[in-house]
Amino acid sequence: MLLNFKQTGAGPVVVIMHGLFGSLENLNVIAKALSEHYTVINIDLRNHGVSFHEDEVSYPAMARDVLNLLDELNIENAHIIGHSMGGKVAMQLAMLDEARVNKLVVLDIAPVDYHPRHNSIINALQSVQKQGVSSRSEADAIMKEFIDEMGVRQFLLKSLSKFENGYAWKFNLNTIVENYSKIISNINETHSCQCDTLFIKGNNSDYILPEHREAIVSLFPKSKAKVIHGAGHWLHAEKPQAVNRSIIDFLQ
Repeated sequence: MLLNFKQTGAGPVVVIMHGLFGSLENLNVIAKALSEHYTVINIDLRNHGVSFHEDEVSYPAMARDVLNLLDELNIENAHIIGHSMGGKVAMQLAMLDEARVNKLVVLDIAPVDYHPRHNSIINALQSVQKQGVSSRSEADAIMKEFIDEMGVRQFLLKSLSKFENGYAWKFNLNTIVENYSKIISNINETHSCQCDTLFIKGNNSDYILPEHREAIVSLFPKSKAKVIHGAGHWLHAEKPQAVNRSIIDFLQ
């Protein structure tokens, strides 16, 4: 099975991958900017968007999905960009087949294990799924009991779709929850990756911390870091121009 994707632009190939509970639509702001100079392959990862649902959840499996898509599209190598969970998929892909990666861009995630931090989001999503809803506003009202931030709720609601029997999440919620510990775990480290790499951190985010530097440098010794001031974990949504400029400057 192949991942769902959207292709835009022309030029050298760039692959971009979204984060947990997201879809390719979440990175449209990056895709649009890059499509002026690159062929952009914007991907729905497994169990997300309209890509296939699969019980296996692991970073090697998700990275192989992307490599399979590149094979199908006859793309020998590409720049690889990923945000959050997608950033870990990007790093894992570089570990599996470094020759396929021209340059690597990792948005606000490190190659480390993380503590659980999505409990309120998971509770909100499960509550919507359990109660059943007939409108987005009804789903938003349910989620508001668990999630105060309107921006987070709006992000999640982008993955709520209308089906014959009402509204439901596009992502495979049950499988994601069952395998959540794997998603917040580190990638499968095999060696140091020598590809040119840029880690972009939101200044207000705690996903990349000073104590992560050793792991980053050990696995990606040719990496650079860029901090986007005034941005948190969703840096591409909060400071799109600064993020896009940083990516384009690095890829050129």
